[in-house]
Amino acid sequence: MSGFLVSALADQTVQLNGEAGGKRFDGIGAVSGGGATSVLLKDYPEPQRSQILDLLFKPKFGASMSALLVEVPGDGNSTQGSEPSHMHTRDDLNFRRGYEWWLMREAKKRNPDLTLDACAWGCPGWVGNGEFWSQDMCDYYVKWIQGLKSVYGLSLDAIGCRNEKGVNEDFAKIFRATLNAHGLEKVPIHGFDNWDKTKFDWTRHMTNDLALRKAVAIFSNHTMADQPTPPDVLKLAGEFDKPIWNSEEHVYKKGFDCEISLVKAFNDNFLVSGVTKIVNWYLVGSVYPVEPYAEDPAAMIANSPWSGNYHPREVLWGYAHYGQFSKVGWTYLNGGCGKLAAGGSFITLKSPGKDYSVIFETKAAKSVQTVTFNIGGGLSVGKLCVWRSDVKEQFVRQADINPKQGAFTIVLEPNALYSISTTTGQQKGAFDHIPAQQKFPFPYYETFEEYASPKQFGFLPHYTADIAGVFEIADRPDKTGKCLRQVVAQKPQSWAPEWMPYTIIGDEHWQDYEVSADLLLDDGGWAGVMGRVHDVGDGYGCTPKGYYLRLAADGAYALVAINGKAGEADLGDKEHQAALRAAGNSSKRGEKSMIAGNIKNFAADQWHNVKLQFAGATITGFVDGAQVLSVTNNLHSNGMAGLVTGDSKARHTACFDNLLINAGGAATPEPTQFSKKQTAIYK
Repeated sequence: MSGFLVSALADQTVQLNGEAGGKRFDGIGAVSGGGATSVLLKDYPEPQRSQILDLLFKPKFGASMSALLVEVPGDGNSTQGSEPSHMHTRDDLNFRRGYEWWLMREAKKRNPDLTLDACAWGCPGWVGNGEFWSQDMCDYYVKWIQGLKSVYGLSLDAIGCRNEKGVNEDFAKIFRATLNAHGLEKVPIHGFDNWDKTKFDWTRHMTNDLALRKAVAIFSNHTMADQPTPPDVLKLAGEFDKPIWNSEEHVYKKGFDCEISLVKAFNDNFLVSGVTKIVNWYLVGSVYPVEPYAEDPAAMIANSPWSGNYHPREVLWGYAHYGQFSKVGWTYLNGGCGKLAAGGSFITLKSPGKDYSVIFETKAAKSVQTVTFNIGGGLSVGKLCVWRSDVKEQFVRQADINPKQGAFTIVLEPNALYSISTTTGQQKGAFDHIPAQQKFPFPYYETFEEYASPKQFGFLPHYTADIAGVFEIADRPDKTGKCLRQVVAQKPQSWAPEWMPYTIIGDEHWQDYEVSADLLLDDGGWAGVMGRVHDVGDGYGCTPKGYYLRLAADGAYALVAINGKAGEADLGDKEHQAALRAAGNSSKRGEKSMIAGNIKNFAADQWHNVKLQFAGATITGFVDGAQVLSVTNNLHSNGMAGLVTGDSKARHTACFDNLLINAGGAATPEPTQFSKKQTAIYK
């Protein structure tokens, strides 16, 4: 450690020697994934969609991120939701699904020097016949990397093994051999991306395992700010020339506290744990507010595509304090990084030429302090720009510093961020006339006919957010148009425990309304509509809170109340309890059937309309326009709409069409018209 740290000196004088060398800087950035975190971003109209991407990735404009890590989608819930796999089945292959490909391409378009990393949280159930650590998974990864290159022209810079699911050293060796066999020798493997205190234990096996040493090029784990790299692992990384990366730092704070804590985490990751690449979970809050971690970790909030409204969080400018003053391939300058005597820390990053930048944070400082820098070793002695953030204002340019006789002094106030640099061109990027926030359109009528070429939209319609399973735009089986189809027919190997496949849409504040859809049970099982959904789990588990009306292939129907995970508070009022007793149903995962029945002479191979209507505490269910049930219950008073298929142990596909969210008993409106500026993500 002493080779790249400088002790905190009483006089706070730092010697900057441009010839001192140091570890390669591998970038800072964020994660898209670990949940369907970017799902609503794709639906933004132009120019707002491009503006958001500019603020995240455009060099010297906003966050100016230099690294992006994306989830390799696997059809299963991985915190907020699920993303569609490129291989739903062993014989399936489609590189147009979802939006991560699009996001990577757009990020790389803005910053060609940006690095692209990826890792899977889970995978489809067929992989390895239910075993993630398998040759199937190696091949699954290879196909994804090949699709990224062949369809989108992008090369992956690194790949992980699996996110936060332990260690399998044999898998890493097989994975390395598989990558090499397919001409992907230059794609390094990092591992094993865990978060607990044992996360680095496996690295010690490299001493006596040459094959493991050759297989894993990078030590990578999570949350080093909480669980630093052990000293012996730091030494081992140096001996084996293995970089250390933080593939998921967590800073769950608000306001400026989030911004300064991010920069402190970035600094400490290097100073304490030898980390040279840090990505934070997660990139942009393009999820519904009812989803877990909907706001606090993200650099920006972009969850209102129907209005075009978005806003940066203060933490975006924390990224900028690094991103606008560095590039991948720069060097953490030996002797130029350390702790400040009166509290705080600093990092010096040097370009391949004469330029350098110093990033300070003074979160722990109790008083004003000064630091004098002596410049040598061929570093530029030209003027330095100075940018500052504090609780009152973020990323504001200060007066330049002009070194004299190879030295300069800077005054640092407590609880502030400073970036100084011999580079130029930094700016606090912003856009005028951001549209005002608006409520989700109501009534809402989606016929899915506007998606003439589903692959141009990643097979995903506007505004739905899949929480489990995958709901894709598809051709109706009767060839009369488009519909929405839940396509996952086998339970995936998901990162988080899953409830049934379901997707949500709308406004969490809705109270009295009706939601209906035509459905076709093309695979048996059951399907239905959801209402008053106001919670979709805590980030590890996605059992919702709300109601659903289900219809099965044998004509059985049931109205079900869900109250999240089992063990939560009982489901409520006397009327509801009476209905439960009458139905004879018991609790399961906090889920209770309130009333059930069966439709005579039911034709399972035909389309049927299912409608759920809310009016105060009265809930009414309809099948094909005929009322089949009515119950009084006040467990859930408000929430979003959704679609669902069963069940939790198996999986069944189902088709949905003509999704209508309307006032109770109102006439059917014209289909919702989307803005012509809401353009497809693929061409």
